Amino acid sequence: MRPPRRFRFGPFVVSPASRVLVRGGDEVPLIPRYFDLLVLLLERRGEAVNRHAIRDAVWSDVVVSDGALSQAVRTLRRALGDDSREPSYIRTVARHGYRFVFAEVVEELDEGPLRAPAEPPAPVNVHVHVNVPVPDPSSAPPDPFASHLACLLDRAADADDQRAAAESLHALGTAEALRRLDRLPGHPRARAVLRDTRWDVPGAGAVPWLGQPGWPLTGAHLAALRLRRAARLVAARWAAAALGGAAAGVVGAVLGGLLLLQAPDSAAPRSLVLVLALVGGLVGGLGAAGVGAGLAAAEALVRSLRTLALTVMGALGGGLVGLVSSGLLRLAMADLFGHALPRVGGGIEGLVLGAAAGLGYGLATPRRSGGMATPHGSERGRAVLATALCCALAGLALTAAGGQLAGASLNAVARAFQGSQVTLTPLARLLGEREMGPLTRGVLGVGESALFAAGLVLGLTRRPR
Repeated sequence: MRPPRRFRFGPFVVSPASRVLVRGGDEVPLIPRYFDLLVLLLERRGEAVNRHAIRDAVWSDVVVSDGALSQAVRTLRRALGDDSREPSYIRTVARHGYRFVFAEVVEELDEGPLRAPAEPPAPVNVHVHVNVPVPDPSSAPPDPFASHLACLLDRAADADDQRAAAESLHALGTAEALRRLDRLPGHPRARAVLRDTRWDVPGAGAVPWLGQPGWPLTGAHLAALRLRRAARLVAARWAAAALGGAAAGVVGAVLGGLLLLQAPDSAAPRSLVLVLALVGGLVGGLGAAGVGAGLAAAEALVRSLRTLALTVMGALGGGLVGLVSSGLLRLAMADLFGHALPRVGGGIEGLVLGAAAGLGYGLATPRRSGGMATPHGSERGRAVLATALCCALAGLALTAAGGQLAGASLNAVARAFQGSQVTLTPLARLLGEREMGPLTRGVLGVGESALFAAGLVLGLTRRPR
């Protein structure tokens, strides 16, 4: 096993084992992810590390925007005293990423005290004229809170700079930052930024806002912050979830169509498999679009009570899509084909499946810090299985209560047209029933719901590039 190493450059020492950045004899506070970014750049010094590689290495468990990465680099530069225009340490590589450019980096065993090389002292003129003011050695050191509070209260400051200032205040002490902030001009907006960033700094204190001075404005600013971020992050997650659901619908429909072709007394043509695949993809995609939008919005907007938020918003998204889809189908049947629509799945089914998907996904991807989970490997597999199990149980309960999922709804619509070959009665006979009864409906409901959940979660957890 390789012994632990540390990096020494300029007046700094970085110890990955102790997770500290030291300047001289003093530790420079950094939040954990920013420290991980500094170590990554040091390990790959001289190499231009692209943004995607940085996100995969440092933010592997959550989706972040390019703005968050830029904010992290700005904070590192501030900690190192670097200048982005003439960088000594971290250089931006246009349209690519970042590179650590300081030439004299020493990699050594992580042993002994973490003391960096002393910075060269400022030149001292021994012939001091009597009228030259001499600094008072008893003067107080600069207040570490002051500059960060000033940035946080400056309405003209860049939003990413304000988030970096808020994270630094959390690292210095949340309670003291709030004590100094209260009742200063612009404090409601600053409190909103502090509350929104506390999830990104391990060990940060609570930032209450209800009942505090100016709390309505704080709430409004907090909602605006989260909505802006949600607009940037939700779109990619929603689209991936919809594609995953559509793919699951196609797979389920093709499997069902092939079984139908092999069933005894089946008169279905082979082309039916293609038709069922199109219908399955449409139904799965629409359902996953609704539920996925609810889940993605919950992850982007809600930082506490995450599983409850996922359950509620998944239910709302699924219910809304189910209600609208069944309404449009009812109009099409009545106006285009002159048939009254039989009982098919709609808002209730969408609501229950959406809630089950949100519950399973929330339980399988716990996050203390909020944000969008991106589980990998076995963790992703567990999320798929947990969500599929919850949705399978929900599908079984729905069919037992008389609900209609995709297969049963398709069978009901087909039976409304005399001579239709889409009826699923041959499948029921494979299971020992003359017509679609409780057993057939239950098996179809469990299979459809589990496949839907698997596609939804595989799409939702796909890391955007």
